[in-house]
Amino acid sequence: MATTYLTKAALGVEQVEPALTPPPVKPQLPSKSKLGSDNSKTRKREIPEGLWTKCPSCENMVFDKELDEKLKVCPKCQHHFPIGSRERIHSLVETCSFEEMDATMTSVDFLKFTGYRAKLERDRKSTMLMDAVVTGIGKIGSQRVALGVMDFGFLGGSMGSVVGEKLTRLIERATEGNWPVVIISTSGGARMQEGSTSLMQMAKTSAALAYHARQQLPYLSILTNNSYGGVMASYAALGDLILAEPAAMVGFAGPRVIKDTTHADLPEGFQTSEFLLDHGLIDAIVPRQEMKEQIIKYLDFLMHKRRQG
Repeated sequence: MATTYLTKAALGVEQVEPALTPPPVKPQLPSKSKLGSDNSKTRKREIPEGLWTKCPSCENMVFDKELDEKLKVCPKCQHHFPIGSRERIHSLVETCSFEEMDATMTSVDFLKFTGYRAKLERDRKSTMLMDAVVTGIGKIGSQRVALGVMDFGFLGGSMGSVVGEKLTRLIERATEGNWPVVIISTSGGARMQEGSTSLMQMAKTSAALAYHARQQLPYLSILTNNSYGGVMASYAALGDLILAEPAAMVGFAGPRVIKDTTHADLPEGFQTSEFLLDHGLIDAIVPRQEMKEQIIKYLDFLMHKRRQG
């Protein structure tokens, strides 16, 4: 078939080109989102991320700003979400009163445990912490306090040599300054990557608390979800007053391990703070939003009793 050429006059240009038939245009179908598709991925794109959080207890969607204002407590069912150590310190101490101790102390992979160094680096970046506890001196109300706050986001709040050393130094500093100690625990237990050295921290922190108690200085231990293992078997259980957040899981070994070992059915609510309050292990359950107020009351009472002799 012969090719048809257009003339220069028809084209208005000097170059002559063959006339080509344009390709057929495919009809544009409306997208799935415009058709009202039920695709879950489409729905996720419609709601910007970082604005809403689904409560694992009541399954309601909570506006993140409201959740932050309520210290990560669900306004519908009062479920206590995990909270970082920095956020918790900010919720308790008076503004600009907290002086951090041993902020640059870091763990060393002295056993060359496989993958340990990589995990340390990963959690340092994700939490912006050097290890699983933040310690320092601050004011809660009018009382100067030695405060230690653990962070579950750093290797499950596990207690290694750095955690034990930082807490021991904190307690010794409080003994020298005649200050009460407040430690907020959340931990899976001793850090296995440091072997027996991590277990030694149980005795070290307990001994420091014994010297602190000889000065008749109060120690408040506050348990949050989860508080397990070597932490609960040492300093977390030695408080003059032991407080806990609602529904916090507290114990030495987990319920599944105990059930598999004893081959017995465990009672309902086993190892929750409510169960332990009924059985005398803890002294009070305090919601997070009331924690600062209650700490102030307890410390005022205990320090007043100490001054009276």
